[in-house]
Amino acid sequence: MTEQNNAVNLTTGSIWRNIWHMSWPMLLVMFFNFLVGLTDIYVAGFLGPDVQAVVGFVGQLFFFNIIVANAISIGTVAIVSRAVGAGDLENSLSTARQSLLFAVGCALALTAACLLFQEQIISLAGFSADLRQTAVDFFVIFTFSLAPNYIVIIANAIFRAGGEVKLMLITMFFVSLINIALNFFLVFGIFSFHGIGYKGIALATAAAMSAGTIICVVLFRKSMWRDVFSGYWNVSAALVRRIFILSWPAALIQISWTAGNIFLYNILSRLQEGSVTAMAALTNGLRIEAFIYLPVFALNMAAAVLTGQNLGAGEPERAEKIGWKISLSGVAFVSLIALPVFIWAGEISSPVAKEQHVLDETIRYLRITMLSEPFMAISVVLGGCLMGAGDTKGAMLVIVSTLWIIRLPLAYLLAVVAGYGAAGVWWAMVASMFFQGGAMTMRFRKGRWKNVAP
Repeated sequence: MTEQNNAVNLTTGSIWRNIWHMSWPMLLVMFFNFLVGLTDIYVAGFLGPDVQAVVGFVGQLFFFNIIVANAISIGTVAIVSRAVGAGDLENSLSTARQSLLFAVGCALALTAACLLFQEQIISLAGFSADLRQTAVDFFVIFTFSLAPNYIVIIANAIFRAGGEVKLMLITMFFVSLINIALNFFLVFGIFSFHGIGYKGIALATAAAMSAGTIICVVLFRKSMWRDVFSGYWNVSAALVRRIFILSWPAALIQISWTAGNIFLYNILSRLQEGSVTAMAALTNGLRIEAFIYLPVFALNMAAAVLTGQNLGAGEPERAEKIGWKISLSGVAFVSLIALPVFIWAGEISSPVAKEQHVLDETIRYLRITMLSEPFMAISVVLGGCLMGAGDTKGAMLVIVSTLWIIRLPLAYLLAVVAGYGAAGVWWAMVASMFFQGGAMTMRFRKGRWKNVAP
């Protein structure tokens, strides 16, 4: 690229080299995030099942609150990567500023709402009076970390859109390292410091995200984004509207997916026999599958940037080639992981499923759902391509429609009406992912995304 913008050139040269450049740092970032979540649950386990339940519930609330940031990041990547690919640094910087402003505004609004309605929100879990106060304390500390968390998420999206994924890797390495270290230090203490118990888990996250915000500002100064703080910080209603239009379908996907999983638990709860076993198996299976999803979502984020930059550079055919190659890479990679999970499902499930009947159901869950992993991979990766192109509504229509028209009704029919029990839910999940992968492939192949203006 020219001296005008020092973005990584992802619009020429070897496609495979560009895919590798974007993918391996993203995979490490996803792994770091996985380790942080695992550490939270591990540390909470030493404090008792009550605290572990609080950490799990508040963690879900926190995830729900950052859905907005994740959605804004998708809109940011779509616009910024297109501008970077076109060599339009000024538009890239302007979008980056507006995304940061929009995200901070949303974070502050959510922070105020969470603090104002903290008691009502925590009451949804139905905790006892003693445990409710623990949950409130935990939730309030987490709430104060929303703004720095939003800044880190959007800053990483900006780094990613410019192809500077190593900056994102640096940020998340230190954020994760600080979070994990502080988890143990603040909870258990060291030497003369005796620790502060369960509050340390939330404080570790807040401190890590605050440190991450400082790291992002420093990295902005040392990258192609060094002038992001030099321009006007007035709100551009038109640009914020563009970001919002691209972001809300992504938010709806995440909300629908979370609601869909809750609905699956509701279906399993209706089974006369084995409902608790089935729900435990679903929990265990989703936890194991989360590890398989790491490389797929890394490729999803890489695909979004590669597609956006090549469209911005006026290379739609190259963007399409990238989409097919990176999706096939995802299918091959996931298949290599799914095969041993299918074969050794018992050995893999035993650490999380202690009781024999839960272990048996978890094994059945894995052996059925592993059949759908290749279709999941192609759907997620091509969905990343569509979102990077600005076709967020297209990706949303495919995912939400297959979830609510195929997966959930079919799960109810097979499990409850037809009487196949938990296995009916597992097969419905496989069937819906087959249709989702096929529909996403058709959407990508039609090529309308090449003409979407983000």
